Amino acid sequence: MTSSQSGATGGKAVFRVVAELRSQMAGGVFPLGSLLPAQRSLAEEFDVSRDTVQRALKQLRAEGWIESRQGSGTRVVRAQEAQSYTARAAIEGRVTLRGFFDEAFAGPEVLLDVFTLTSESLDMQVKGQIERIRLGEVGPQSITIRMLLPDESLDLPYPRALDDPDGRLTAELKDRLLEITRRHSTSLQTELRQLEAEGLVESADIEIRQVMLTPTSKLYLVNGSQALHGPYEVIQRPIVLDDEVTVEALDVLGLGAKLTHYVRDDNPDSRGSEFLGSWQAWFNSVWNHLAR
Repeated sequence: MTSSQSGATGGKAVFRVVAELRSQMAGGVFPLGSLLPAQRSLAEEFDVSRDTVQRALKQLRAEGWIESRQGSGTRVVRAQEAQSYTARAAIEGRVTLRGFFDEAFAGPEVLLDVFTLTSESLDMQVKGQIERIRLGEVGPQSITIRMLLPDESLDLPYPRALDDPDGRLTAELKDRLLEITRRHSTSLQTELRQLEAEGLVESADIEIRQVMLTPTSKLYLVNGSQALHGPYEVIQRPIVLDDEVTVEALDVLGLGAKLTHYVRDDNPDSRGSEFLGSWQAWFNSVWNHLAR
């Protein structure tokens, strides 16, 4: 084992592999029903030991993302999808989160308002679109993102350790959540600045504000014409901490949460038009009056 692998077998490495694979599955790199690469290949890709890969796959199985069968490999059994009720929806009323962003970034201007627990999903989806821009597949002139996140001082009800009499493990879980949010927020800001610096878009702006509200659902509003919305489902799952301790905890589904797709149309009284109007007004009011 190389020195880099030896130093990467702890809980932090497991967390990194889990986060990356989860993002790749939600983003369509490994679509529903596809097989993940062999453990040896994953270990080489992430520069970790096979033991680290095995622990990461164990957590992803516990979260319901994958199933493993001897002789058949590891198959993806969950994808980030949304139910759509519009005539523009994909076959059988299903649209993927990636498809939603593909359409949003196909136009000349991208205006995106987001209210979410962390910035993980948004970071992953926008990076996929940045890759398309670099490949010349799409060419928006401007990208403007406003993201609302819960205030870091807020005592969120999740994640929480199930067996935690002194609250120490719950505190570590919440620190982990903040680390995820900060890491993906910084990554998103850096990638958009780089895109603008390279001259691939005329402008790429992101503003992040915090608000003293606990997100109970995820909300994406695009160009005032489309929306994705869905509740966070509270689940019990194991979470690996940096010190190699695995904690049984109450958490919520972020990546993989069930979403509903709405589109504003020419009828102001339609379900899509009313949804877009009311939630855009809500977002603007919170952004202007409560967020900082």
